[in-house]
Amino acid sequence: MMRNIRTLMIALALFFGATTMLTAQVKVAHINVQKLLEEMPERKSVEAQLKKLEQGYMNDIQAAIKELQAKAQKYDNEYAALSEAQRKAREAEFLKKSEEIKTMEENIRKTQQTAAESLQKKQQELVEPLLKKVKTAIENIAKEKGLQYVLDSSAGSSVIVATGEDLYSSVKKKLGF
Repeated sequence: MMRNIRTLMIALALFFGATTMLTAQVKVAHINVQKLLEEMPERKSVEAQLKKLEQGYMNDIQAAIKELQAKAQKYDNEYAALSEAQRKAREAEFLKKSEEIKTMEENIRKTQQTAAESLQKKQQELVEPLLKKVKTAIENIAKEKGLQYVLDSSAGSSVIVATGEDLYSSVKKKLGF
């Protein structure tokens, strides 16, 4: 009998302890990570590097387009200046020039695609350290404030209502800007 009472007392203590833990308030905060990233001083350096790289690609592509246009114009002028008999006699030559122009067009398209992919890769490479720095600062602030969850309240994130504590100012201060 005494054993049953002791078991019952232990069970009740565990039950109330578990219930208390479950009803403990969970601390949640939010931060607009996108806004924070846009305001970081390092962001300007990243944007300048990307703009310089993009301008280099654009200059190369524009030069290739000008070369293509010049060849196409020359081809059209030569072709238009010939009689039908001369065109037939030089048909193989003009066919080769036409194929050369098509190849140049395809190369320009490939260069544009490669440039876009390269820019995207470089952007990820440059932004990754910033994201890591922001994440570390958020984790430190959350630890200092005893927060269990920090949600991203940037536009397009899954946060619908953000009425909890906003860590934006704290993280910005922690990052030194």
